[in-house]
Amino acid sequence: MSRDNNEGSGRRYGSSAGIYCFMDMVAKEAEEYAADHTTPMSTLLEEVENFTLTRTSYPSMLTGRVEGRFLQLITLLSGAKRIVEIGTFTGYSALAMAEVLPWDGQVVTIEHNHTYAEIAQAFFDRSPSGTKIVLCSGEALDVLKTLPDGETDLVFIDADKRNYCAYYRESMRIVREGGLILADNALWYGRVLNPKDDDSIAMAEFNDLANSDKKAEKLFLTIRDGIYLIKKRN
Repeated sequence: MSRDNNEGSGRRYGSSAGIYCFMDMVAKEAEEYAADHTTPMSTLLEEVENFTLTRTSYPSMLTGRVEGRFLQLITLLSGAKRIVEIGTFTGYSALAMAEVLPWDGQVVTIEHNHTYAEIAQAFFDRSPSGTKIVLCSGEALDVLKTLPDGETDLVFIDADKRNYCAYYRESMRIVREGGLILADNALWYGRVLNPKDDDSIAMAEFNDLANSDKKAEKLFLTIRDGIYLIKKRN
């Protein structure tokens, strides 16, 4: 989820199926119901979720079951094999997508925080799907600029908000025609409706940039903190 360490408004709730992190955008009961009616993730992903919620300072940054399963289904339905993720955190979303990729698929995930990168890599090393993940430590824009034009099937943006517009432009360059871009936190806790702080203004500007892009087809989804689903036109 969020990549800004001053954000912690996600809430933890327990249920018979496990511990979840919920946002304040949707009623707790509705989010709990959605999670309980979504196919559980793998045992290792549930461990990543529990670790993130109980042993990190910013649990709202976690993707979680509902959004994780959404990413898996989008990956499967689109036939994506080459995925780029901007923002790894503890590795949940990268591992979720890698689990449903074919044997020759690959997730390139980028993380600038060395502590989170080490945590994520430790989980990747324990998974049979970990061999399909390449973790790049460093600044996302620097890594993105090394990637070739039009050879990526799917990009998942979930990093610092003030660079979302720059990430989007690079993503449109590297994604193939007909490929997908998914941008997390598109609602930004509802603050895009009346943006005042720098991050909220940046997210509102990103949403407007994507919405005005004639090279893309867009669908704004209100899953968790908002996901902007964007398809690059042929």
